[in-house]
Amino acid sequence: MDHSVALISTLAAAFGLALPLGFLAVRMKLPALVGYLVAGIVVGPATPGFVADLGLARQLAEVGVMLLMFGVGLHLSVEDLLQVRRIALPGAIVQIGVASALGMAMAALWGWTMGAGIVFGLSLSVASTVVVLKTLEARGVLESVNGRIAVGWLVVQDVVMVIVLVLLPPLSGWLGGTAGKTDQNLGYTLLITFSQVALFVVLMLVVGRRVFPWILWQVARTNSRELFTLSVVAAAVGIAYGSAQLFGVSFALGAFFAGMMLSESHLSQRAAEESLPLRDAFSVLFFVSVGMLFDPGVLLREPMHVLGVVAIIVFGNALAAFIIVIAFRYPLNTALTVAASLAQIGEFSFILAGLGVAHGLLPPEGQSLVLAGALISIALNPLVFGAIEPLQKWIRSHSDVARAFERRDDPLAELPMTTDQRRLTGQVVLVGYGRVGRRIGEALAARGIHFVVAEQNREVVERLRAAGVAAVSGNAGEPAVLIQAHIAKASMLVIATPDTFHVRRMIETARALNPDIATVVRTHSEEEAELLRRENAGTVFMGEHELALGMTRHVLEQLGSEAPART
Repeated sequence: MDHSVALISTLAAAFGLALPLGFLAVRMKLPALVGYLVAGIVVGPATPGFVADLGLARQLAEVGVMLLMFGVGLHLSVEDLLQVRRIALPGAIVQIGVASALGMAMAALWGWTMGAGIVFGLSLSVASTVVVLKTLEARGVLESVNGRIAVGWLVVQDVVMVIVLVLLPPLSGWLGGTAGKTDQNLGYTLLITFSQVALFVVLMLVVGRRVFPWILWQVARTNSRELFTLSVVAAAVGIAYGSAQLFGVSFALGAFFAGMMLSESHLSQRAAEESLPLRDAFSVLFFVSVGMLFDPGVLLREPMHVLGVVAIIVFGNALAAFIIVIAFRYPLNTALTVAASLAQIGEFSFILAGLGVAHGLLPPEGQSLVLAGALISIALNPLVFGAIEPLQKWIRSHSDVARAFERRDDPLAELPMTTDQRRLTGQVVLVGYGRVGRRIGEALAARGIHFVVAEQNREVVERLRAAGVAAVSGNAGEPAVLIQAHIAKASMLVIATPDTFHVRRMIETARALNPDIATVVRTHSEEEAELLRRENAGTVFMGEHELALGMTRHVLEQLGSEAPART
């Protein structure tokens, strides 16, 4: 049969090698993505034997990025994103500036031109969306405050890189590129770029959030699972492609906004479940495509240069992000999580480096170094995340170091002196004020029950205080935060945050200070719920179980039967 099978052979080679190598990596106590990266190196052009189609692999990987960002958008609302704008917007811009400056300084030491240094530095400053989201999702913190800040940071980085990619071609001549100086007016280019991005955002917020949920509901009414799945994939890929063609934004940003618009629908959870298998499959192709771009020979030709690049990516980005988050008076855990999220680079770095080479700004050696830094930093990223908890323990065990991160001068870290002391006896301490915590707080307020909120998002704390609600800013896993919430005199501790990583520490602190306190915990999985029950963590609620219980109670009440009691 005389026809091209490049797509089939690329898929077969990518999946066929990713499975055993990913399995081997897990058995060796390494992240599966390390196996996927090695699979890409094996089928890439830098190693002998079969060579997969790199162009096809990169396009398939781009589909994975779209579906992944679409899924994140389904779990985040516009309100969630706006809540972290005060830290994500300035933080991402400053972090990009710091990393770019470090890259430019290193390029200058190597004798590169200023234009090469700018492209090189920017390439080292933007994190991989896929890596961050997969890691946060695996750790169960994607929907937490830490996860929302990291995602907001990524969105700002995407917007900045979209602008850079638009401006680089007309500016390449002025920066020493081979394209020659352009007659295109820089102000006009900036105006068009910002106008396109703004028009896209407004269109999605005004029209998209009304039209897309309605379309999804109409498809669901057909009772066809195939059509529903098709509508979800069509929305993710179609809107991402259309936004890139019409408004010049990235595929990832377009898919993210498409997901946020569909999150307004009651069918968003089903949409997320339907797209999950495709997201996982195509995200594997992303890591394989990264491995295919890597030339192992650069490690032998320029070992010190590679080490310098990795140092900027892993330590430069992370340290800049850490200092920025701490400067905004967020908890130590938030600073470390955001820092670890940004300690790698990915898809935008490849695009920017390739564009720099195409316009004669970046030497080919620079592109090889960017790719080497991306591969090594992605492989190291799970280890960086794994170091968060030991590093926190080390900092807490050294009082002089821990004192540097104390926030005694932070007015949001403690209740105001004007707080009515009668509201601080027998009150409920509510940890987390997201979508679940907010509903609990509103129900308590409606019944005249006093409560104190412990919340990591400083903007939320400021808003609550303005509304007359007692609230403290910080991670409730730290004893000082619960002490400020007057846990010793509280009647109940309600943990409504989806970040269950510090639940046990919260309960231990509460019971040490108040042995008779009642505890209520939110969890996501049956395994985690069972573990918490065995540890006598109090009353444990799991989302799916409570939904089924509530629906069953309603059905029985309608039928006149006795409603079931909660177990």
